[in-house]
Amino acid sequence: MHEPTNEHDRRSEKIRTSTRDLGELRERMRSWLSLRVGGPVTISPLSRPLNNGMSSETLFFDASWTSAEGGYDLPCVARMAPADEAVPVFPGYDLGRQYEVMRLARERAGVLAPRTLWYEPDPGPLGAPFFVMERLTGDIPPDVMPYTFGSRLLDASPADRDRLQRGSVEILATLHDARFTAEELRPLRSPGTGETALRRHVEEQRAYYEWAHGSMPVPLLERAFAWLEEHWPADPGPDVLNWGDARIGNVMYQDFTPVAVLDWEMAAIGPRELDISWMIFLHAFFQEITEFMELPGMPDFMRREDVCQTYYEITGYKPRDMEFYETYAALRHGIIMARIEHRRIHFGERVMPGDPDDLVMHRATLERMLDGSHWG
Repeated sequence: MHEPTNEHDRRSEKIRTSTRDLGELRERMRSWLSLRVGGPVTISPLSRPLNNGMSSETLFFDASWTSAEGGYDLPCVARMAPADEAVPVFPGYDLGRQYEVMRLARERAGVLAPRTLWYEPDPGPLGAPFFVMERLTGDIPPDVMPYTFGSRLLDASPADRDRLQRGSVEILATLHDARFTAEELRPLRSPGTGETALRRHVEEQRAYYEWAHGSMPVPLLERAFAWLEEHWPADPGPDVLNWGDARIGNVMYQDFTPVAVLDWEMAAIGPRELDISWMIFLHAFFQEITEFMELPGMPDFMRREDVCQTYYEITGYKPRDMEFYETYAALRHGIIMARIEHRRIHFGERVMPGDPDDLVMHRATLERMLDGSHWG
């Protein structure tokens, strides 16, 4: 880590992710759902997740109503785009796209995405488009504080950790091996003029960087884009549907077995390695924070050689060019984290650093990747 991570302790209590009033949202949700089901609806008080999620706004509630078919008591989750004044992490939030990719993943690939219930494209009812899905129960490894600091997973036996790791890799294998039609995947393709899906994916990330940091460039991230060009894979491999935010903090587990696969807003078409490297890097990111605090963490979890071997055993496909893809994962994560830091600065939760590279929380790791020392 580049900056002292006692800062990370304070972040767990201070990061602001919404400016909306939950009481007002509850009443607006009740009115909207009453129209959808054709009768009076009772809505529990709304709540937000405490330990995960900094992008789309997530709302938990229970809905109850009675119809001619009988009574319903439904645990729900709503996802909606953040308000503009909340300094959104991403430039756009296509909730309809997320809704459709979750449906495809569940119905066509057999991936345990939550069952989608309703999609509302009109921003009128809640102030932004949103969709509602079923709410399941289980254990989600926390992001804040990271599960490597203390969690059920950290305390688990080696056998339970292995079961969770293998089950998580199986999610990627199942999704990547699924067969979709060109028509189904067309809305998920990255925009741009690149000849390959990987090229278009990187072009889209460059555009995202310019949107997020154009007014204050981050030299480290610019050097990382240049590094990608110098180390571009000779053959990026086959294109598949990628989950996008493929990490265990977006999976719900019961008895260390996946029961729900969450957060599909970063889904994209591209090489399999996009998801595989993201899953590896995001654990390494948390592990590095933990080791900086002189705690053991989970150094034997989600190692590249283990993840890639498991993926190969399941699919018969051997991941390749992993140094390129892990560096790209670190770059992508750096753009997101630096944007989140800008949000914190906006709300007075931290001051602007003198060196913009310090906006990248894993600065030291990315620097080592670029000079080659990270790979040993």
